[in-house]
Amino acid sequence: MTTKAGKIKDMSKRTIYIFGGVIELQQVKAGIDAGGTLLKIAYQENGAKHYRKYPIGEMESAISWLKMMAPDLGVALTGGKAHIVQQKFFPDGLMVPEFQATCEGARLLLLEEGKKLDAPFIIVNVGTGTSWHLVNGEKYERILGSGMGGGTFMGLGALLTNEANYEKFTELAASGQKGNLDLLVKDIYESDQAPINGDLTAANFAKGLSVKHSPADRMAALANMIAETIMLLTLQAAAIHKVKEVVFIGSSLIDNPLLKGTLNNYMTMLSLDAIFLKNGEYCGALGAFLSV
Repeated sequence: MTTKAGKIKDMSKRTIYIFGGVIELQQVKAGIDAGGTLLKIAYQENGAKHYRKYPIGEMESAISWLKMMAPDLGVALTGGKAHIVQQKFFPDGLMVPEFQATCEGARLLLLEEGKKLDAPFIIVNVGTGTSWHLVNGEKYERILGSGMGGGTFMGLGALLTNEANYEKFTELAASGQKGNLDLLVKDIYESDQAPINGDLTAANFAKGLSVKHSPADRMAALANMIAETIMLLTLQAAAIHKVKEVVFIGSSLIDNPLLKGTLNNYMTMLSLDAIFLKNGEYCGALGAFLSV
C-alpha cells in the first residue's frame, strides 16, 4: 500500500519501508477475554494500548478484523469460551486462567489510575454473573460467586419489557421508579419511626399485583434487586475477610448508571470504599495480554 507521503507498509511482516530505509515494528500482541456475553480485546501496537469489545455472536468478524490488522499477532486467551477461540483461530494461543487474568488486569488498571491499595481488598466482577476475589499483595483467590449479574439484567429485562436491547434496558431503568414495584421499609411503617432507612427494600417486586407500574419501573426494580444482592454478598465477604476497600469491575456496569450508582450508594451506606475502574470490563483481556 502506497501512501501520499511515499511510504509502503507491509503489514504481514510488520515492517515499514520509507524511501529505501527499513523500520522494524513491534509485534502486535493481544489479550482476548471470551465471556458468556462479550468478546473483549486488549491489544498493543507500537507502544499504545487499545481496547475493543464485541457481542460474542460477532466472534468471527471480530477475530477476522484482528488478524487482518496484525497477521503475526501474539495472543493470550481467557474466559469461558476461550477454548473455542483457540480451536478456531489461535491454536498456538496461550491459555490464561480466568481468575488470574481478572485479578492481574485489575491490579494494572489500579496502578495506571493512581489508586494504590496497600491493604487487602475485594474485586467484585459484575459480568454475566458475579464473582468475588480477595486480593492480598501478590496473592488472590476467588471467594464467592453468584448467578445474579448482567445476564439476569438482560434475561429478566426481556421478560419484563418485551425489549431485547441492553441500551434500552439501561435507559428504562434510569427513568423508572423502583418504589412502584418494590415494597419499601417506609411503606410498612408509614412514619418516621422505621428502625432502618425507609428507602431500603422490604420485599422486591411485592407491589406487582397492587400498584400500577411501567416497563421503566420494572427495570428500575430489577436493577435495584441485582444491586442489593451484590451489596449484601459484598458486605458479608468484607466482614469475613476484614476488608474496607472494594473494586468493582465488569461489563454490566458500563453505561448502566442506575446499577453503578445504586451500588456506590449502598457501599457508602455500609462505610465501604468503592472504586469503579474506568476500563474495568477489560480486566480479563488485560490480564491475558500481560502474559503474551
